[in-house]
Amino acid sequence: MNKRVESALNDQINKEAVSSQYYLAMASWAECNGLNGTAKFMYTHSDEERFHMLKLIKFVNERGGEAIIGSIEKAPTSFKDLESVFEKLLAHEIKVTESINNIVDVCLQEKDYTTHNFIQWYVSEQLEEEALARTILDKIKLIGGDKGGLYLFDRDLENASIDFSGGSSNEGQN
Repeated sequence: MNKRVESALNDQINKEAVSSQYYLAMASWAECNGLNGTAKFMYTHSDEERFHMLKLIKFVNERGGEAIIGSIEKAPTSFKDLESVFEKLLAHEIKVTESINNIVDVCLQEKDYTTHNFIQWYVSEQLEEEALARTILDKIKLIGGDKGGLYLFDRDLENASIDFSGGSSNEGQN
């Protein structure tokens, strides 16, 4: 495996680990604040980010590289309110998108078309991640300070099933 590509992928492995912990911290905060639907959404998202990390690890190792599992920074533990949670979530996903785009650039510069092809799944995934975060943030902004609206929003998140592609589907529909 090209060392420059391997380094970029190892950097992304770390970012996916950070993402998983970030969502886990948000889930814990939501659960402690009575937002069980938001907590469920965030716990599921944390698992999804771990899945993204594992997919990268396996790819690097299968291509003859060595996936490096590094240490990660501590995730934030408190948030102002639900709107700030999803604002931070969107900002975080935008940073992840920039990182994925950097990998695409490195792959093209190094003419590593196999990795370029592999990373396209992540490009599509990030489009979905950002769109989902924006949609949820828009709904929270529509709710404003309405506690009844917040209750219904959180209940809707609790009743939604989020799959590992970032899309959502109603539970019981397969």
